[in-house]
This record gives sequence, C-alpha cells and structure tokens, in this order.
Amino acid sequence: MPSQRQLTTTSAPIAKPPLGPFMQSLPKSVLPYAQLVRLDKPVGTWLLYWPCTWGITMAAYASNASLLDTAWMLSLFGVGSLIMRGAGCIVNDLWDRNLDQKVERTAMRPIAAGQITPKQAIVYLGGQLTLGLGVLLSLPVDCLLLGASSLALVATYPLFKRFTYYPQLMLAFTYNWGAMLGFPAMGVWDVPTMAALYASGVCWTMVYDTIYAHQDKKDDVLAGIKSTALAWGEYSKPVMAGFTVVQIALLTTAGVLNGMGPAFFMGVGWAAYRLASMITNVHLDLPKDCWRWFVDNIKTGGVLFLGAFVDYLLKLFGLM
Repeated sequence: MPSQRQLTTTSAPIAKPPLGPFMQSLPKSVLPYAQLVRLDKPVGTWLLYWPCTWGITMAAYASNASLLDTAWMLSLFGVGSLIMRGAGCIVNDLWDRNLDQKVERTAMRPIAAGQITPKQAIVYLGGQLTLGLGVLLSLPVDCLLLGASSLALVATYPLFKRFTYYPQLMLAFTYNWGAMLGFPAMGVWDVPTMAALYASGVCWTMVYDTIYAHQDKKDDVLAGIKSTALAWGEYSKPVMAGFTVVQIALLTTAGVLNGMGPAFFMGVGWAAYRLASMITNVHLDLPKDCWRWFVDNIKTGGVLFLGAFVDYLLKLFGLM
C-alpha cells in the first residue's frame, strides 16, 4: 500500500473539471474565489435550501400567511443558503487543506491547490459571515438565537472526519437547521412538528451524503479520512434503506401534526419512491454513478416542497 507521501507525489496530474458558461465568464482573479464557495457546484446550496422551504411552507400553511410574506421568506432563505453554504465550504477547506491534497476529487480545490492562501480565505470568510449576519438580522428577533446556534455546527463539522466515522451525522445536523428555523421565521413555534421535520431531514442527509462519500472511499483510506461509507461498507444499502424508512415516517408525522392536505402526502409518497429507486440502483463502487444519484436528490427535495406548497396555495385560496 503506498504511503500518503507517495500518494501525493507519484500520482498522475489531476485534470481540472470543465467549467460552465457562468464560471468561464468570470475574471481569472475572481474564479478561484467562486470555486472556493462552490458556485460551480450548486447542488450543496439546493440541499441546504430545500429543508428551509419545507419549514417555511408548512408554517405558512399553518398560519395562513400571505403569499407575499411567504415568497419574501423563501427568497431570503434562498440568499442565506447560498451565503452560508459558501461560508461552510471555506471553513471545510481551511480545515481540510492538507487532506484535500491526498484525495483526487478535492486536490484542485483552491486552497489545497495553492490558488488562495489561508489568510485570503479567512478574509473572504469574514465577508461571507457578515452577509449571513445581514440575512439573519432580517428575520424576526426570536429567530436570532436559533439561527446563530447553527454556526457552531458549521465550524466543527470538518473535525469529525478525523476522529469518527460519522461526519455525515454532523453534516446532517447542520444542513437541516433551516427546517426548524423556517417555522419561527413565519411566526410559528410548533416544536413537535419542527422536531419531526428536522429529524426527517437528518435521515435524508445521512443517506445522500453516504452515497457522496462512496466516491472517495479508496482515497479516504489512504488519507486517513473517516466516513459512513467506510463504516458501513457492504451494508451501506440496507442501512440507508433503514434511514429512508424512518425519514418517510417522520415526514408523515410532521404532516399529520401540521394538518397538511393530500398534496403534501402525495409528495412524501413520490419522494419515497425516488429514494427507494436511488438506493436500489446506485452503484456504490462507481464514483460517477454515486455523483449522479447524489445530485438527483435536488429533485427529491423539490418534490417535498412542491407538495407542501400546493397544499398551502389550495388552503390560501379557499380550495380545501
């Protein structure tokens, strides 16, 4: 087995992934900063945003909020998701700059590749967090403590891959915080529903991020990085199926507690079908297939939002 030093010095040069039209249009001096916050890979922003939309829409349904107020909050959380996902990526890359050099998929990240220095990244992070604070201050006052408390999770998540095989769990806690925050943002404090929705998102993240981790499992072993992909190994699919069963049960519970209508439960059923298909068909030993199915979760999150939003509109216009 090659040593970590051999891995980084004798491997073939890593080809940079192709850039889309937007990224290609950016000045060369700006491009590394855009890549640092993953503007070229928006899947993470969507997966952070969808749980926010579930919470906002379910709270709007429960409180009969106006369409304007709901649209404003969905837009605000969309901006916040983009900013905070970017901030999280910077924190992650600062912690992992030495580890990233040892994993083929991450070796060309701007800090690991030397395009951005740690000091420059910290200054950029300060700007991101300032923008994030601006979004947070736009929310009702009683959201501030709940929203700010997520920063501790963002800051410590990268450490978990060094000491435990379950960094995915910390990411799950972080990525679904918006499912809870969306309720008080709309003036609703329904703790049982918030907890059930949040826990369902945690289960979802455990599934999709385990598939994501299977992309790098060979390099991770050499680099000393831990993940659920390595912990569960050949039992990954049965374990993910178990998490999905719990996720669907929790989503159903959240819907019942919130008095949701038929569109929401149809969305839950549709999401269950999509998740079952993903777990059945994903080839965990093929990195490209893992990435394809990981990205497909954007649609699954959107299905759940669509169901809740249709119910909200039907109730708002007196059609149910």
